[in-house]
Amino acid sequence: MSHRDSHDVIVVGAGASGLAAATALHAAGRDTVCLEARDRIGGRLLSAPTSHPERALDLGATWFWDGEERVRTLAAHSGIETFDQHLAGDTILQEATGTRRLAGNLIDAPSRRFATGSQSLTSALAAALPTDTLRLSTPVTAIHPHGRGGLDLRTPAGMLHAEHIVLAVPPALALERIDFSDALPSDLVCLARSTPVWMGAVAKVVAQYPSAFWREAGLAGAAFSRTGPLQEIHDMSGPGGRPAALFGFTHARTVGPGFDKAVTAQLAQLFGPAAATPDVLHVQDWSAERWTAPSTVQSLADYSLFGHPLYQRPTLEGRLHWASTETATDHAGHIEGALASGERAALAVLAAAAGANGRSISATTASR
Repeated sequence: MSHRDSHDVIVVGAGASGLAAATALHAAGRDTVCLEARDRIGGRLLSAPTSHPERALDLGATWFWDGEERVRTLAAHSGIETFDQHLAGDTILQEATGTRRLAGNLIDAPSRRFATGSQSLTSALAAALPTDTLRLSTPVTAIHPHGRGGLDLRTPAGMLHAEHIVLAVPPALALERIDFSDALPSDLVCLARSTPVWMGAVAKVVAQYPSAFWREAGLAGAAFSRTGPLQEIHDMSGPGGRPAALFGFTHARTVGPGFDKAVTAQLAQLFGPAAATPDVLHVQDWSAERWTAPSTVQSLADYSLFGHPLYQRPTLEGRLHWASTETATDHAGHIEGALASGERAALAVLAAAAGANGRSISATTASR
């Protein structure tokens, strides 16, 4: 391999949790590399560029809320512009018998968004790393304990060795994609295989328009439907309504032939004829993302497993650390949860290293 093959820490996954862990470990002076299976960073933070300068539309995570201080601080320190989610206007309810206009916004709560898209957060984290720290298009296929200590990690490019590994991908995905050779405890294997993947069974649809015409009609851009295909819809326009956009969620299993046409027909029924012809229609099916969703994603539904105590404890002799929003004890499923889990894993690695150094010093002293 062209890279040195042994490191203090290897982080698997360059989403928000993995990059949060990698930047913290690098800042603490640990020799760290971050491996990402995709050809891009961000994970479930994915933003589509628009024709409006420095404006993007989020195809993955979108909002953050009061009390989510890690996100707020990262955005502020990185110079990322944030703005309030649009709330003003009425809600549309779609039923089998037709649509009804309901007074006020009955769906959205006060929240904030990122003018340049949520993926700008991971870009800011990656910018703090040396260029050779981040390796894209490098999926991990196996993780095994090494006979002399530490962990071996296999990629298509060859083997790597680390004292510690931070596993910053959804647990169910890790168990399906990575060979652990029966080294993990059985209760942990069962837990990881059963833990849902946040957004993994969801498709997100974003429709961009020349203007936010629904606002002119006194609508919030908020709607919920009992007939579909989109079940809930929100205003996704940028600051000042530019770029103008609506977005909605649906079960990924509804995406198929004719889906785009069904979506635009639904939007027209909800918001009027102008909604039938968006300038751009993005359909992001997260269940089809091989580096997000395992094959079992549609059947994973026990969200009480998020933040399970087993994810808080390193395994494989304290060398394998879990980090993804699913493992967070607070704000699981949010960007905040992803950052918190990465921070927790980094602190655990540093504490283990400090303990090991202390034991080494004590052993040396005792032998004198």
